[in-house]
Amino acid sequence: MPFMRLRHPSPPKLAQKRAGGGRKGLPKGRLGWLGSGRKLFWSWWLWIVAAIALEILDHWGAGVACATIGFVFYLLTPQEHVPRYGLDSEIAVHSHEFLTSIVGTTGVPFVKNNKVTVLNNGDEFYPAMLKAINDAGKTVTMEAYIFWKGDIGHRFAEALAERRRAGVTVKLLLDAVGSASIGAEIQKILQESGCELVWYNPIRLRTIGRFNNRTHRKSLIVDGRIAFTGGAGIADHWTGDGQDPAHWHDIQIRVEGPGAFGLQTGFAQNWLDTTGELVSGEGFFPPCDAAGTMATQTILSTPEAGSSAVRIMYYLSIVSARRSIYIANPYFIPDDSATEILIDARHRGVDVKLMVAGIHNDMRVSRYSGIHLYGKLLEAGIEIYEYNRTMLHQKTMVVDGIWSTVGTTNFDSRSFALNEESNVCVHDRRLAEQLEQIFREDLKSCERVTLENWRRRGLKTRLLGAVCVFLKDQT
Repeated sequence: MPFMRLRHPSPPKLAQKRAGGGRKGLPKGRLGWLGSGRKLFWSWWLWIVAAIALEILDHWGAGVACATIGFVFYLLTPQEHVPRYGLDSEIAVHSHEFLTSIVGTTGVPFVKNNKVTVLNNGDEFYPAMLKAINDAGKTVTMEAYIFWKGDIGHRFAEALAERRRAGVTVKLLLDAVGSASIGAEIQKILQESGCELVWYNPIRLRTIGRFNNRTHRKSLIVDGRIAFTGGAGIADHWTGDGQDPAHWHDIQIRVEGPGAFGLQTGFAQNWLDTTGELVSGEGFFPPCDAAGTMATQTILSTPEAGSSAVRIMYYLSIVSARRSIYIANPYFIPDDSATEILIDARHRGVDVKLMVAGIHNDMRVSRYSGIHLYGKLLEAGIEIYEYNRTMLHQKTMVVDGIWSTVGTTNFDSRSFALNEESNVCVHDRRLAEQLEQIFREDLKSCERVTLENWRRRGLKTRLLGAVCVFLKDQT
């Protein structure tokens, strides 16, 4: 009886009518025909359908090829739910409502009474990290994407081994792909001293469905009270002061106080997932006295959650900006939604400055993809700067001179949708001013990208950019 369907709409539709119109606001980041074509190309099911059709038509070889492509695309395709609605500007970063929204949308509370120290380049953060290890009394835990052989790797290994011989529990969780260059000598030092060295997600047939999930975190936690995180791993190119192309520019932070628990939680979860061992006890999670006055929020992102908490934090921060957005990130490959909300911010008068890795870039695919996407941002009046003194590798954002985040997350699909990541956020003017000062100083080593110069980029850059941006969801 058709009239019954008219008189009794389904509960969701009825609820939408009573609420006044369904999903909140207009969607951001409409794909267009090129984006839709790219999404269709990467759809694993399309290749499986083609494989079945070819098998029916007795094209066995082509069918196997399509099935293989479909299987690979199934493994590579991110499963994240990207926000598209609710990205309209309604609240301001300086407001209490912003803080409650950040807590509510990420599920992570703020922890009070911390001291946060910004460490600019290896000459500052490596000595601080080694001192913390040398002072450890009960536990040292480390989760790292990169731990490579070399002088600094050897120094860390020796420091960790010495603490283990002194009776301190030492646990290291290293990514099986990123730290594959650790070298036999360092492994021997760690293992002979009794340090527990475990590999995160080694590539095996039984776990092939997760091979693209890497831990990109860089966390060092000492006695559960002092924690370090940021863009740097353990490798020689992070030593120095970012003075030349052989020494990268990066930022770490030191968190002392109850806020260290957040990074320890991330380590404990991945250690449990990898080893089956529950990390607990006062040595890892001690009662912490107040160390400072800052409240910190440690956001842990994992593809297991289905949506990136760090992406949510970035997007909500951008749409809530009222004065300024300063982002420093080496691999800046925004999706369509991010591009649109950055443009919206500029249109409402926000000063938007983006600093990215320039000519010294270890990921050419990311560089060409990023360049290809500059156009819309430049047309909107967003300022883009390429850092050309050395490889810029920090991942920081400062909004309205009060909201800051420092962490491991690149502004790209891989970090948001495929990797284990961590970012520490702080709502504090003093810390924001310190990071802004570093940003302004770094501008002196940058070349500003103008719309005119971008439009005059060469044919090679155009072609490589078009190809690389086609791969952007998988890079």
